[in-house]
This record gives sequence, C-alpha cells and structure tokens, in this order.
Amino acid sequence: MSPDADPEAEEKLSRLLSLLKQYESAVLAFSGGVDSSFLLRAMGLAGMKQFVAVTACSGTMPSSDYQRALSIAGEEGAEHLVIRTDELANEEFVRNYADRCFHCKDELFSKLCMMARERQLSHVFDGTNADDLRDYRPGLKAAAKHGVRSPLAECGFSKNDIRNASRRLGLGTWDQPSSPCLSSRVPYGRKITAEALRRIEASEEFLRTFGLTTVRVRDHGDIARIEVPADDMAALFDPVTRRSVSERLRGLGYAFVSVDLDGYKSGSMNRNLEHKNH
Repeated sequence: MSPDADPEAEEKLSRLLSLLKQYESAVLAFSGGVDSSFLLRAMGLAGMKQFVAVTACSGTMPSSDYQRALSIAGEEGAEHLVIRTDELANEEFVRNYADRCFHCKDELFSKLCMMARERQLSHVFDGTNADDLRDYRPGLKAAAKHGVRSPLAECGFSKNDIRNASRRLGLGTWDQPSSPCLSSRVPYGRKITAEALRRIEASEEFLRTFGLTTVRVRDHGDIARIEVPADDMAALFDPVTRRSVSERLRGLGYAFVSVDLDGYKSGSMNRNLEHKNH
C-alpha cells in the first residue's frame, strides 16, 4: 500500500485479509473482472492455505473476457481451472424472465460446490460487493441457496472501494469497465438465442474499435439500442463513424440502429421492472 493511503481503506483491507485467513481454503468464481480479480489478489495476500480460481466459459461470456481471465490468473500465479456451463440448454434461462440470473448462477454454484467437496475445500467465494446488495440481483438467491460466501460484501467493500484498493495494490483491473454477461443486453421476456448473443458481442467489439471502452448494444429484435456514456456520444455522431457503425450493425442483422440519448446506465434493462412495481 502507498504511504498516503486512506487509513479507513487500509483498515477495511486488513479486515478482509483477516477474514480470508479464517476461511483457509476456497473455490473462487473468477470472471477476471474488477471484483473477482481483487478478491483473488487478496486471497493470495492473506496466505490462504489452498484455493483455486474457476472461470465458467459459455456462450454468454464475451471471448475477450475469457482471454482476460486467463491472463490475470496467470499473472497472479493462481491455480486456475476453466469449466463449461450451458445456460442456453436451460429453458428457464432461455425464456429470459426477470429471474434469469438465478438460473445461470444456480448452475455455476452447483458445479463449484461439487468441486469444493471433491477437493475438500471449505468454501465457495464470489465477487459480490456491497453495492450489489442494493441492486436487483437474482443471482444472490442462488448464492444463498448454495451457501456461497461473498467476502467483499461481508467487509463492506463498495465498487469504488475495490477500484481504489486495486489501484493501490497495482492491479491493472482497477479501472476496467464492468462487463456483465451478454444476455443482460436482451430485454426480459425476449427469448435468448445464440445468434442474438453473437451479434451483440460482434457489435460491441466493433464499437470498441472507435475507442469506446464502456459500451452496450441492447438487442430489441430488429433494433440495436447503443448505450455509451454521455461524454462519448459526440464520437458516435461523427458522420463517418455514424455511417460506419450503422452499416456494420445492419450487416449483423439489425434493421434499425439507434443511440440511447439517456446514455449508458448499468442495469438499464431493469427499468421496465421498476415501472411494473409502481
């Protein structure tokens, strides 16, 4: 930690390391994102006796995220395993109701708990943080069902806490944009298909070639609704860029290409749920 580190932040990290030492061994659900990468580093710093990071690879995971998980686990020197999950074979997931994430996490945690038993590891961890507890997260019910522990949330780490601590620890993921699974781009009630996931991924990859780091392509059937932070909208409206993006996304199967004037908002697909509850 740097000499000018925030004492409160240092105390929170110390509390996390003490907690991890008590747990001794674990299987970590590792996506290579900001949260799980920080937790992986903390597990090493805590000197946990035995742990393994496990990445679930499936059609809902962007290939770039998979490659990043491999790279980060290698840099950390952690034992790292990759398993396959097949959410698209689960009709409860594919029909894409509001509890979609429960079914995804239920399969994942079932497999991780089985692995923990086989390896005689005491716990299964995920990277849930304190902010997640205040959001609509059906996956939390799956975690509770399987007894998954969330050390970051237990120690009160917010997303900003994790980013700041990651930066002080020298983790390259500290400013990495969030990257939820591709199915989160499909409105609830609209069936999730492999084809839709592929064109969402291809669309977002293309948009990133213009220097856009935080971008979502929400798939509304014939309509692609692009979300970027407000400060990045001007780049999209450049005539050459606008034409190029429109042509590329229409070539991927969208009849109409739009930009959401409200800008990027994490979990924007939950707006309809909020309206239904009022």
